This record gives sequence, structure tokens and C-alpha cells, in this order.
Amino acid sequence: MYGPGDVQFFTRLSRIYDLVMPAANEAAIDAGLSSAERPVNRVLDVGGGSGRATVATGRTDSIVVDISAGMLSRAQARGLACIRGDARRLPISDRSVDAVLIVDAFHHMPDGEVVLDELVRVLRPGGVIVIREFDPSRLLGRTIELSEHAIGMQSTFYTPTRLAYELAERGLDVSTTDNRLGYTAIGVLSVDDSQ
Repeated sequence: MYGPGDVQFFTRLSRIYDLVMPAANEAAIDAGLSSAERPVNRVLDVGGGSGRATVATGRTDSIVVDISAGMLSRAQARGLACIRGDARRLPISDRSVDAVLIVDAFHHMPDGEVVLDELVRVLRPGGVIVIREFDPSRLLGRTIELSEHAIGMQSTFYTPTRLAYELAERGLDVSTTDNRLGYTAIGVLSVDDSQ
């Protein structure tokens, strides 16, 4: 998460987080995961907090990574594998996961380009990165952005075009899908381009 304010906010909110947040968009996540060019066995849910995205997919083989101990305690209570860590320095080996999820959390991560480099580093050839986000050029995304800034968060929201560009710059084959609540950026690390 961005800084002490963001981490403290989510730690304080952890006990009621799943009660106040809508469920993760299962269909969008599943569509993204199905874009992989390899079997998806090991999934890394980065900024996964309470594990709500992992729960939405029904994939108990996922590993939830988050910097907030309070949020991870909720994921652990669900029986999910958890690692406390910073998305800019993932405590995961190179080329060790088939898919990476970030659901409604990328905007909280500082140094977004560094985070994307880390996601690509841990991804196996043929694997997929699925990022669900709010579009700051649309009313809902702009409202969330302004609200988070008003309470002291330093969130950085990417438009679908910018996030797609950043993923493509890292050698991924990119597509985006959109709905009224947000968008999904999907980046596949081609087997041929991964050397």
C-alpha cells in the first residue's frame, strides 16, 4: 500500500472490510485468468488483503500477498496461504507463478511501474496478469479517487489506456475489458517472448 496512512486505514478497516466492500467481480477475474497460455495452477493475489478476490474465484491454491497484517489476518482466517510483503519487492521467486491478480488495489501501490516489473518477474511464460481497477476518467473512478485523496490517501489511478501501455512496454500481450464499475487489464507473457 502507499504509505503509513493507507496501511493504517486498511488495518483499522480489516474487521469490517468484507462487510462494506462489494464482492470482487468473479466473471471479470475468471475471464482474465482464462487468457493464460498455460494451465493456471499457482495464483498470486497481490494487495489481496482479506482474500476476497481469491474467494471469488474459488481458487484455494492462491497465495495472498499484502502489506497490512490486519488484512492478512482476515485472509488467514479463511484458510488462505498468506505472505506479508510489499508489491515493489515481492518475496516470491522468479518465474514461479502462473497468474497474478490485483483487484481494486493497484492504485494504492506506490511506484506502479516498479510493481509491474515485479509482477512480470514472478510470472511464468504463458502466464497472465489480471488487474481490476477503477477508471479515473469515469464518474465512479473519479469519485473514488477524490474520496481517497480527501481522507489522506496518496492513491494513483491509471486509465485503462495507460495501464495497457505500461503492460505492453513490459512485453505482455494486452487486452482490456470495461464495465460500469471498473475495467480489467489483462497481460499475457507470451511463451515466445519470455526469454
